[in-house]
Amino acid sequence: MAELRKRGLVTAVVCSDPFLALGKNQARVFGVPDLPLVVIPHPLGGLALEAVKERAAVATPRLIELVKERRA
Repeated sequence: MAELRKRGLVTAVVCSDPFLALGKNQARVFGVPDLPLVVIPHPLGGLALEAVKERAAVATPRLIELVKERRA
């Protein structure tokens, strides 16, 4: 993801709450401290498909917003 961002592509990472700090640290270490992290509730494992779809629906507007921001 970091290399794609460095090349100017629109990128973001979707992660669950417990992985936010790790995601921020990894982005910094790989040279993209501005990498957007879209946080969704934890956990994902063991969820029914409908629950996963609901979480994706919550994250989607922010992802669309990020794409629009990068193109502006």
